[in-house]
Amino acid sequence: MSGPIPLAVETLDKSAFAPFGEVIEADAGASVEAMNAGSAQRYANLAQIDCAAGDGRAVVGIVRAQPNRLPLELRLLERHPLGTQAFIPLSATPYLVIVAQSANATPRAFLAANGQGISYHRSTWHHPLLALQRETDFLVIDRVGSGENCEEVCIRNRYIVLP
Repeated sequence: MSGPIPLAVETLDKSAFAPFGEVIEADAGASVEAMNAGSAQRYANLAQIDCAAGDGRAVVGIVRAQPNRLPLELRLLERHPLGTQAFIPLSATPYLVIVAQSANATPRAFLAANGQGISYHRSTWHHPLLALQRETDFLVIDRVGSGENCEEVCIRNRYIVLP
């Protein structure tokens, strides 16, 4: 049996991540609106939340992710066919985002920088959340409702994310 296939870790940016979802960040390209009598700025429309399939609705929660060490061998992917799923870190800690065009495609690994969240498009294959340096809390916007909204597959090839 051959060894695992190394995955290059790419910088998370909007154009590279666009086939899989949206990068959520307050950057120069975002629409900014003054609010609260000018004492705050709202970075609007950073991600489209799509949870209305069937009787679904959006919910907000917090997920506490345990840190992972690199190298890391990937074992499974999941997707959510009935809604989008957004993750916004609540601390300035980088984390990994692993996505794939299909369950059998070569995954891509992105390093999310401080201040970057992500929202997966509906049915995007992705690895479960991967905190790196320390236990990390994420604000999560997800779908609840009837219907099976989580599919998992074991990865056929062996892929490894190197430090």
